[in-house]
Amino acid sequence: MKLTQLIEYLVIHETSLTEKQMTEDISFITQDTRKVLKNSLFIAIKGATFDGHSMIEQAVEKGAKAVIVEQVPTNVNLPYILVADTKKAMAQLANAYYGNPSETIKVVGVTGTNGKTTITHLIDQLASSIDKRTGVIGTMYNKVVNKIIPTANTTPDSITLQQLFNEMNEENVDVCAMEVSSHGLIHGRTWGVDFDIAVFTNFTQDHLDFHETMEKYFYAKSLLFSQLGNGYDAKRKLAVINIDSPHGRELMTCTAQNILTYGCSDNANLQAQHITVTSKGTRFDLVYNGTCYPVTTSLIGDFNVYNILAAVGACIGLEYPLEEVIMAITTLKPVKGRFELVDNCKEAVAIVDYAHTPDGLENILQTAQKIATKKIYCVIGCGGDRDKVKRPLMANISLKYADMSIFTSDNPRTEDPIDILNDMCGHLTSDKFIQLVDRQEAIEYALAQAEPGDLVIVAGKGHENYQIMGKEKVYFDDCEMIKGFVNKESL
Repeated sequence: MKLTQLIEYLVIHETSLTEKQMTEDISFITQDTRKVLKNSLFIAIKGATFDGHSMIEQAVEKGAKAVIVEQVPTNVNLPYILVADTKKAMAQLANAYYGNPSETIKVVGVTGTNGKTTITHLIDQLASSIDKRTGVIGTMYNKVVNKIIPTANTTPDSITLQQLFNEMNEENVDVCAMEVSSHGLIHGRTWGVDFDIAVFTNFTQDHLDFHETMEKYFYAKSLLFSQLGNGYDAKRKLAVINIDSPHGRELMTCTAQNILTYGCSDNANLQAQHITVTSKGTRFDLVYNGTCYPVTTSLIGDFNVYNILAAVGACIGLEYPLEEVIMAITTLKPVKGRFELVDNCKEAVAIVDYAHTPDGLENILQTAQKIATKKIYCVIGCGGDRDKVKRPLMANISLKYADMSIFTSDNPRTEDPIDILNDMCGHLTSDKFIQLVDRQEAIEYALAQAEPGDLVIVAGKGHENYQIMGKEKVYFDDCEMIKGFVNKESL
């Protein structure tokens, strides 16, 4: 693509390029100097810890035809194009380079504090059940039909995102279910994505280390709905909103598009009634447009009822046959690390879950109380270099619902794990908890104490198979630790 075509959408403040240079072909765009190729376009991004402007000379030396900057280089002889915001320019350039690929795919964006991963995977399963070709973008991985692609961020940067949509187009993907994080929205990673459906799960405390206040955090979430589009063209759009969440009604004012509400309350368009939760699964009546559909699923818990409603709501927006979608609910499989049952030698009901927020932990422990016949043990920690305010809240919730809490490490990063545990437990006077810094020791302690039929909840990491110690990732898998546990008393 010629540079003049590529930069058509940009508002250019200044450039050192000649007319001849403007007509040259660009073979690649990137914001990573390690990926610069001959005849590429380099975009200098100012990040939290690194400024790409410091690498523009190296980018030109490696073959970049031009660099997009938001400050004039010291060496004005470099082929630069000055814009006000290189992050926005990157989104515009990515869309132009890949030909606005999200316009030809049905894109479902899912945002909220909890449930994003499960809902995107449920949409993927439901759509696949009616022979749609699917893609997934999110926390665990990115997926193009059956191809799994590792990911570093829940919501990738705008270039990676458009590359993914382009690959999905090449594979004739019909629908992509995408997790949309608050970080991704604030940083403009989703600028240019043509969302067809926006799903809101819930809103509770998280990421205050980044957003600072709940008001700023909610504003970030609301951007998905305000950016859903203000026009009414042939491509109908829909907001699917959890009306039982106090923030759901507020979100309804943020979009010009049609809204489908879901929940367990009478004023929801899509309702769940008569919910029964057991250790084998969940039963409920799904009610839509006056028709009641009895539903049975192997997914456990009220929170999973909300996840299913959100996924069904998205399928309604996609205009999939409702009866076929509801029939497919019986075949839904749990998502790895989301209330995942794990076999163990103690014959306890061991469950691994990603819950790492106060609300997420409370949801799984409330569900545990519903299915428990004996004691509940909860292994939980809090991440280092993250929101410190939630640490005592997490400890309080564990003590409220579990018979015994084992507080331990969970990605301590550059913080001292003991300091994190002190933040969690310093205010506690109960005798229903123990602190064990080593996560393996904590899991083994819980299993050693458990009797057949007891519940052992290991929360916080879910699908993750590592611990972040300092700045290094060390292999660690909660499920493997549970499966590999040997009861020393029986040896």
